[in-house]
Amino acid sequence: MRQKTRDGHLIEGADGQDRLLAALYGCAAGRLLLKPLTAPGLSRLAGRFLSTKLSCGFIKPFIKSNRIDMSQFEPVEYASYNDFFSRRIREEARTVDMDPEHLISPADSKLTALPITENGRFTLKHTEYTVGSLLKDPALASGYVGGWALIFRLTVDDYHRYCYAFDAEKGENVVIPGRLHTVNPIANDFFPIYKENAREYTILRTERFGDVIAMEVGALMVGKIVNHHGAATVRRGQEKGYFQFGGSTVVLLLKKDTAVLDSDILENSRQGIETVVKFGEKIGAAK
Repeated sequence: MRQKTRDGHLIEGADGQDRLLAALYGCAAGRLLLKPLTAPGLSRLAGRFLSTKLSCGFIKPFIKSNRIDMSQFEPVEYASYNDFFSRRIREEARTVDMDPEHLISPADSKLTALPITENGRFTLKHTEYTVGSLLKDPALASGYVGGWALIFRLTVDDYHRYCYAFDAEKGENVVIPGRLHTVNPIANDFFPIYKENAREYTILRTERFGDVIAMEVGALMVGKIVNHHGAATVRRGQEKGYFQFGGSTVVLLLKKDTAVLDSDILENSRQGIETVVKFGEKIGAAK
């Protein structure tokens, strides 16, 4: 049975990071402090430091505090904290479901499945979004009315590389500049983070699921989304890219009547609960 999370943490309880974010986002003074913290320039500056040898001192405390099982990852000596953060997992540690009729998760993450209504809107944690505002392209967005917005939220303890969920013809990457709020659900109560955050998307033309939009969203202290390819022919399970330090999000937009999602994911999402999924794991099937 898959694990579930609510309000950014496993059902068992909140952690110290959640409490800190609640304090920052939950009062006017904290949100004022967040203005410079969420500016892309600060994230780029922090990212440069985290790419130096000096940052290696943060690695062992991070592993301990987040209880990361390092036996799953390739045994290498890391050149920097960012090198550690984007570490590669052992091939045998993740199994990619290769059935072309199955929809798979592109990442280790916490998944919410949201229906896109007839006016092109979906609601996440009481905040309403439109696909048009997400893509900054109303004409493209109109094709996804009645479909699904799949929100795969990665936290700092997750594996931060992501894959293609389909065999596809991939289009060029479209970059949308923005700020860098945390993607913890706490922030979404005060800021429309998926309208404001820096993000990048592409269209994947697939045989069984139609034209799928795959998007990566940056987050607090994540100045870097690294996608490996421009327009190309890509394969299910092939690495698409990775995030550098911080929490972040992958979004898949599916058109109407292209997929049936697994029942536990649908029921959890209906209750406002995220479902913990793994890189390459089946989450649905072609309709």
